[in-house]
Amino acid sequence: MPTPPVTELTDRARAIFRLVVEGYLDSGQPVGSKVLAGEGGLNLSPASIRSVLADLEALGLLAAPHTSAGRMPTESGLRLFVDGMMQVAEPTREERKAIERRLAEPGPIEQALEQTSAILSDISGAAGMVMVPRLEPRLAQFSLVNLGQGRLLAILVGEDGAIENRVVELGEGVSPQLLEQASNYITARLAGRTLPEAAAMMRSEIASGRSQLDDASRSLVERGLAVWSEDAAQRPVLIVRGQAKLLDDTALSDLERVRSLLDDLENKQSVAELLESAREAEATRIFIGSENRLFALSGSSVIASPYRDREGRVVGVLGVIGPTRLNYARVVPMVDFTARSLGKLIG
Repeated sequence: MPTPPVTELTDRARAIFRLVVEGYLDSGQPVGSKVLAGEGGLNLSPASIRSVLADLEALGLLAAPHTSAGRMPTESGLRLFVDGMMQVAEPTREERKAIERRLAEPGPIEQALEQTSAILSDISGAAGMVMVPRLEPRLAQFSLVNLGQGRLLAILVGEDGAIENRVVELGEGVSPQLLEQASNYITARLAGRTLPEAAAMMRSEIASGRSQLDDASRSLVERGLAVWSEDAAQRPVLIVRGQAKLLDDTALSDLERVRSLLDDLENKQSVAELLESAREAEATRIFIGSENRLFALSGSSVIASPYRDREGRVVGVLGVIGPTRLNYARVVPMVDFTARSLGKLIG
């Protein structure tokens, strides 16, 4: 059943729905009609409240885990609340200064990234995650060397002096002239750019017919850069801190879910791929429960935000993961502020 928009709920239904969600996020427990009747401002009998709760349950926004146990929001209900009703609590001046002070502690950038993950864990009461910025050197020189038997050695020299090699499988019949032509083209035309920038410019020139390369040389150029770009994308480095905080008192009643979550966190490649999906987002993204395939079984939520350098380029992603009852109103703006602060530090 599609989730109805907030505007389709009556004022009474919105008020009761908000109280149920906020009560659940605060305690982790279902909220009953007697508790709601005691909340100020409702002025409704328990029977009237139960009627509204039944309507919200029929809409798929609330669920009753056990008979007479009260109601709790479903994943659809949480999504409706987060997107249409949540009032975020911006970090206080003291909280902002505390985050900036911890990030600015002397040490290498790796230490700042570790500190960021710990900060995210502290502010969320869950696990903090930081994906390390990709190493994207700017090209200074690019060469292709024939190894024989249809194999080439791609040699990349970065502006920082770093040298990396990759073997490219291309096929037989590659002449020294073709290798030289392709190498010179990349070095002369694409020097000073990162690999993704170089690959994009190369494809644009070839597609528009502005490239002077013949078909064979184009293939060499394209294959050489493609190997480098793919390799860079397949080497995410993920820092996770605070897994122990997932084992709180409420988790003891649902150990299978927590065990599934901890197993998922061990698969850092998959977690990094999930965070990558937030890389191009304009703002903080929230994945609730089964909305993401990786954590569907553990019923967990992920709040993720890209962090950018001073030129506005995305260099990494950070976030938190925990139970669906995360304090979204507090955690979302804190994750966003931490991302902006880390971006300023990295430059």
